[in-house]
Amino acid sequence: MALRLHHLGRWCATHAKRVLALWLVVLVAAGAGALTFGHPMTNEISVPGSKFEAVLDDLQTEIPDAAGGFGTVVLHTDEGTFTSQQHRVIDKVFAEWKREPQVKTVIDPFENQKTLDDSRRELVKSKKDIASGQKELDKAWRKISLGQGQVDYGEAWIDYFEKNDPDNPMLAKIRTQVTEGKKDLRTGKADYAKGERKLASGRTQYAAGTHVADGAADTRFVTDDGYALTQIQFETNTNSVDPEVKEAIVEIGQQLADAGIDAQYSVEITQENKLVGPGEAVGLVIAAIVLMIALGSLVAAGLPIAGALLGVGVGLAGAMAATHFFDMHAMTPALALMLGLAVGIDYALFIVNRHRTQILDGREMTDSIAHAVGTAGSAVVVAGTTVAIALTALVVTPVPLLGQMGLVAAATVAVAVCVALTLTPALLHLVGTRVISKRTWAKHGYERPGVAPEGAEGVDADDVFGAGYVKGVTRRPALVVLLVIALCGIIALPTLSLRLGLPDGSSEPAESTAHKAYVQVDKHFGAGANGPVIAVATLDEAAKDDDAVLVRQSEVVRQLQTVGGVHAVIPFGVSDDRKTLAFQVVTDAGPADAETSETVRLLNASAGPIGKATHSQIGLTGQTVANIEISEQLGDALPPYLAIVIGLSLVLLTIVFRSVLVPLVATAGFLLSVAASFGAAVAVYQWGWLGSVLGVDTPGPMLSFMPIMLIGVLFGLAMDYQMFLVSGMKEAHAHGADARAAVRSGFTHGSKVVLAAALIMAAVFAGFVFAHLTMIRPIGFALAVGVLVDALLVRMTLTPAVMHLLGEAAWWMPRWLDRMLPNLDVEGAALEHGQTQGETAATAQPATSS
Repeated sequence: MALRLHHLGRWCATHAKRVLALWLVVLVAAGAGALTFGHPMTNEISVPGSKFEAVLDDLQTEIPDAAGGFGTVVLHTDEGTFTSQQHRVIDKVFAEWKREPQVKTVIDPFENQKTLDDSRRELVKSKKDIASGQKELDKAWRKISLGQGQVDYGEAWIDYFEKNDPDNPMLAKIRTQVTEGKKDLRTGKADYAKGERKLASGRTQYAAGTHVADGAADTRFVTDDGYALTQIQFETNTNSVDPEVKEAIVEIGQQLADAGIDAQYSVEITQENKLVGPGEAVGLVIAAIVLMIALGSLVAAGLPIAGALLGVGVGLAGAMAATHFFDMHAMTPALALMLGLAVGIDYALFIVNRHRTQILDGREMTDSIAHAVGTAGSAVVVAGTTVAIALTALVVTPVPLLGQMGLVAAATVAVAVCVALTLTPALLHLVGTRVISKRTWAKHGYERPGVAPEGAEGVDADDVFGAGYVKGVTRRPALVVLLVIALCGIIALPTLSLRLGLPDGSSEPAESTAHKAYVQVDKHFGAGANGPVIAVATLDEAAKDDDAVLVRQSEVVRQLQTVGGVHAVIPFGVSDDRKTLAFQVVTDAGPADAETSETVRLLNASAGPIGKATHSQIGLTGQTVANIEISEQLGDALPPYLAIVIGLSLVLLTIVFRSVLVPLVATAGFLLSVAASFGAAVAVYQWGWLGSVLGVDTPGPMLSFMPIMLIGVLFGLAMDYQMFLVSGMKEAHAHGADARAAVRSGFTHGSKVVLAAALIMAAVFAGFVFAHLTMIRPIGFALAVGVLVDALLVRMTLTPAVMHLLGEAAWWMPRWLDRMLPNLDVEGAALEHGQTQGETAATAQPATSS
C-alpha cells in the first residue's frame, strides 16, 4: 500500500494544478447537483416494525381526522381575559392559518373550552332531569298502585255478587269499571316501563358522561388568567411539513402582537434545519489557531483547513443532491459536517507534518511529498477506513436514520481521505518551502529555505517535543496507569444514571419561543399537555349508536385512569363504523421525564388487561411513546454494536501492529474514553452541571442516538491516534531500538501532531456545543470530551506507560498468526528498503520556493 500511495503522491505533486482544477470541478458539480436536485430536510424518525408506527397507521386509516401532527401555539393577554377585539383578530389569524397548505385545521381553544364547560353544565342538568324523572316515575307508580287496588277491590265485589246476588244490577256496572281499570292499568304499566327504560338509559348516559368528564380532570383550554392553548393540526407529521409553511404560520401570527396578544410557538412549528451556525465557525477559528501554533506557518496552517473545507463541501453537496432520491434527516448532514471538518483537517495535518519533518532533515521536495503520502498517507488510509467501517456498521441498528447518518458520514470521511491523499500533495508542491516559516528553517541550521550548509545539525533529541513528558510517564508507569484509570473512572461515574430520550421544547434555548411555549404549557395547562400519549381502542364489536359509543368510551376512560401516572384521559375521535376510538392520555409528568417513561411502560403492560375488560384491543402511539420506544430499541442495540466495534478494533490493530497485546491495550483504552465521554455528557445535559455556561437550560435525558453514534465515531478517532502514535513506536522497534526506547522515540515523533490533531478535533466538536440544532449539541460535547480524554489521557499517557511496563512482550505474536495475517506495510518499510530509489534519483529536484 505504501508503494502505491508513494506513486500517487508523486503524481499529484508533479501535476498539482491539474489536481487542484479537478477538485474544483468536482466541488462545482456537486454544488450544482445540490441546488438542482436537493429537497428540504426532515426531522421525522421512522422505525419500521415498531408498535407505535403500527398503531399510528391504523389510526390514520380508521380516523383520518385524528391523524396528522400537531403544533402548539400558546396565546396570552395581559388583560386577564381576551377582549372582543382580540377575539376578532384571533379568528382572522385562525382563518389565515387554515388556508395554508398542509394545514388540516386549527383547533379553536375557545370553542373547545365552551364545549367542555357546556358538557359539564349538561351533566348537571342531566342529573336534575334524572332526579325529576325519578319523581315522575314514583308518582306514576303510586297511581298504578292505586289503580291496581281499585281493580282488586272491584274484582272482589264481582266475586261477591256472583256468589251471593248474581242478578244485582250493580254487577254489570262494576264489571265495566274493572275492565276499563285493567285497560288503564296496562297502559300505565307500559308507560311506566317505557319511562323506566328511558330513565335507566339516562342514568347510563349520565354515568358514562360523568366518567368521561372525570377522566378529563382539570383539563382546560383557556385559563382564568388569560392563557389559551391552540393546536394547529397538519395533514402529515410535523417533521414532514414544508419549512415555508411553518414560517408562514409565525409570520401570520405577528398580527396577534398588534392586538396585545403574546404568541409562543412550540418546537414542532419553529424547529429549523440549519447546518452551520456561529459555534461551528468559532470551532474552525480555534482549529486554525491551533494549526498556526503547531506548524508555525500561516501557509502550513491553511493547507489542512482548505482541504477540509473542500472535502466537506463536496461531501455535503453530494449528500444534499441525494435528497432527490430519499428523505434526509436534519442531523445527517450535521454529523457529516462535524466529522468531515475534524478528520479532513487531521488527515491533511498528518501528511503535512511528515513532509515538514522530512524536508527539514534534507529530503528533496517532491520526494518528500511522495514519501509523506506513502508513509503518513498509509496511516490515513487505515484510520479513514476504520472510521468509515465503524460508521457504516450503524446500519445494523433498528433505526434507519442511524444507518443513513452513518453512510453519509462515512462517505464524507472517504472524501476527506481522498482529498488528503491527492489535494494535499498538490498544495504542498504549490507552496513549496513556504510550508515552513523562515524562522523554523533558520532554527534548523538553514541559511535560506531548503538550502542547508554542510555540517548543519538538527535539533537535539532531548529538545524534541514531548521528550520530557514521556520520560516522566515512563519513570513510574504503574502509578501513571492507576491514576489514569482512576481519573477516567471518576469522570465516567455519572454514566450509571444515563437515561435516553429525544429532545423536545424543554431542550431548546431559554430565550427561544419553543422553550417559552413549553414552559407556559407546563405551568398553565399541566406538564403532560406538552406531549400527550395517544391511546387507540379497537372494539371487538362496533358500537350500535352514539349512546353506545359514549358508554364504550367511558369504560376505556375508567380503565386507563387506573394506571399510575395518568392525569387525564380525553376522547377525541371515533371511526365512521364506530369500532375504533381514540383518546388523549395526559400524564402527570412531562414527555421527557423519567416518570412518563414509567407511565408508558405501565400503560403498555396494562393494555392486555384493559382490552380484556373493555372487549377491545388497546394500542399506544404519539411522539412521547415513539421517543420512549425508539430509545429502548437503541439501548437494546448498543451491546451488539459495541461488540462489532470492539471485534473490528482487535482484528484491525492485530493486522496493523503485528501484536496480540497492543490491540487489547488500545481497545481497553477506547472503552475508558467512551465511558468518560458518556459520564461528562450525562453530568452536563442530564444533571445540569455547567448548564448556564453550556446553554443547558432544562436538563433532561440524553439523546437516544448519542451512545451508539458516539461509540462509532470515537472508535474511529481513537484508532487514528493509536495509529499515528504507536506506529512510530513500532517503526522504531522494527529498526532495532529496544521496546522501552522505542516507546520514547515513537512518542516524540508523533506526540506533537497527535496533540495538535486532538485539540483541532476538540475545537471543531466543541463548536457544535452551541449549534442551532439542539439535537447535535450533546453529541458535539461528548465527542470533544472523548477526543481529549482519548488523546491526552489514554494515548499520550496510559498507552506509553503500559507499553513501557510490557517491554518486549508488547510486540509478541505467535508465528502461525503472523503468517496468516496480511501485511499492510503502514510504516512504509518497502520505501525504506530502497524500492523507490531508482525513481527518486531519476526525479530528484532541488527544493524550491515555488
